[in-house]
Amino acid sequence: MRAVLVALAAVALVAVVTIGLISASSSSDTGGSSGAQASAPAGSAEPVFLDGGKDAFEKRLASERGTPVVVNKWASWCGPCRVEFPFFGDQARKHKGQVAFIGVNSNDSDGPAEDFARQNPVPFPHFRDPKLEIAATFNAVQAFPATAFYDRKGELEYVHQGQYPSERDLADDIDRYAR
Repeated sequence: MRAVLVALAAVALVAVVTIGLISASSSSDTGGSSGAQASAPAGSAEPVFLDGGKDAFEKRLASERGTPVVVNKWASWCGPCRVEFPFFGDQARKHKGQVAFIGVNSNDSDGPAEDFARQNPVPFPHFRDPKLEIAATFNAVQAFPATAFYDRKGELEYVHQGQYPSERDLADDIDRYAR
């Protein structure tokens, strides 16, 4: 009897999580306009993960033309990614409406990625990139983490391979390349 109750509780939990993810994905804007970003509600710990692969990512970048874009490739298992992740949240809040931020969760499992993002909320969505296809579009397959900077025209300006040692270093690159 206990095994049946545990199984039912597990099924109920999966259903609640699935409904929440579907709701978050359907209520978020995967297109957008200049400066628009899909994100979890302010103060919410529910991350927004977007599907659609390379095509959806490129469509999102195109929808942001007129606004510089910073793309952070990360994985929950990556220690350096974990260190710099809060820098991106802080910078996204400081540059709200001026610079768009997008996360790319690459070569990761959904459960650990969602847990990490829930524990470390940032005000921007993340694309799932299990096979590094999105990362390949900005030449960031090898390094974890990696950060790509796109200008207002949607042109790739610069790719920083590896961890930012400080938020100041990230802020300097945002000022330099996200224009």
